[in-house]
Amino acid sequence: MLTGCSMEDAQCGGGEYPVLTVGSTGGACVTNGEEPPKGYVRYPEGKVPEHVGDKWDEYWSTHTINEKGDIIKAPAE
Repeated sequence: MLTGCSMEDAQCGGGEYPVLTVGSTGGACVTNGEEPPKGYVRYPEGKVPEHVGDKWDEYWSTHTINEKGDIIKAPAE
């Protein structure tokens, strides 16, 4: 029976949104209504990963946002 639930792993739990580490490909989850902690930024509108392995999750594994807010290629780890 189909239930409408996705079998994909969500980036964050209910009531949270994903944020990106400035200058790196790391990330975290922040409670809705709160601002990202220092060193993290919100993903640009329309480029937010929703599930592990989706197109934006893959994109942000090779890109990041610098201190100026520009999208750049991620530095080699």
